[in-house]
Amino acid sequence: MDHQLELGRLPTGQHNAVLDDELVMRVGIPHRGGKLAFHAFNEDFPVMVSANAFWDAEKGCFRVPEATDLSELDVALDSAGFTAMKLWKAKGKQPGMAGVFPWSYEQYVELASLLSPSWWSQPDLCCEPEIAQDQAAIDYRINATATLLEGVLRVVYAWQNELAKTCSASVVANMLPPPVPVIQGWSASDYLRSLELLTAVWERWQPWLDAPLLIGVGSVCRRNLHHPTHGLYAILSALEGKLPQGARLHLFGVKGASLSEVKMLDWVASADSMAYDFGARIKARQSGLSNTTAHRSSEMSRWMRTARSRMSAQPGDQLRLPLAA
Repeated sequence: MDHQLELGRLPTGQHNAVLDDELVMRVGIPHRGGKLAFHAFNEDFPVMVSANAFWDAEKGCFRVPEATDLSELDVALDSAGFTAMKLWKAKGKQPGMAGVFPWSYEQYVELASLLSPSWWSQPDLCCEPEIAQDQAAIDYRINATATLLEGVLRVVYAWQNELAKTCSASVVANMLPPPVPVIQGWSASDYLRSLELLTAVWERWQPWLDAPLLIGVGSVCRRNLHHPTHGLYAILSALEGKLPQGARLHLFGVKGASLSEVKMLDWVASADSMAYDFGARIKARQSGLSNTTAHRSSEMSRWMRTARSRMSAQPGDQLRLPLAA
């Protein structure tokens, strides 16, 4: 490939994440700082934050505070694909990536650089039924997610190539790692096709990149766990043994109930959830109380205690427990 012409002064074999050996649960923070982030810091919770939290729609740019509680946390950055798709469906074509996102590739890459997260996800298009209502729409979003991966890698490559004119390869690599690619779909077969497209895109950029250490699995928020074709366990069973060598998965927005089984899959590295915040709103409404930050913080801690209990070792647990017959 022609990219190799300049690899002498660019970092090569770059990893897209540094992973723990144990399963990590990230708690979603809906803001770019504030008391919920401060509570997560005090509780030592790894967090997930959406790019949308930093977007100033009026000015058409990201706004990153000089100092925020998120700066002190183990934070991962999500591209806000679901929010972007809802905005696109409500308001039509947007000025940014794929005509769906309000921000451009360059703006998103700059945000990832400024935040310096533990890892950041590629822009992707979700496939939940309320967004993609038939197989044609799902197929389009799978194809578009692969195209968005190619697009963001081109921008990161150009960004690093420019930096390499004045910085060493190690400095360039430390300033912005490559993104976490994401597979999309609804049924297990959709995710397998998405993985094939992802692999084809990623391999075109080697040896500038190493094989991905972390791959995201999108559109599994509120997912049925046991459905034979589109349940979470069916999807994970289909993906087992198909990932690039050394790769592990991040599960976006999974149900806490899945953790007692997911923890036994050593090729799942992490998950995230904002279920605590949804639960806080429901409980506050049912009890006739205000959904204060203190209440939301309490629910965050309660939800994470339950999640960590499910993730802890129990008698009879076995790694790589098969998820489907």
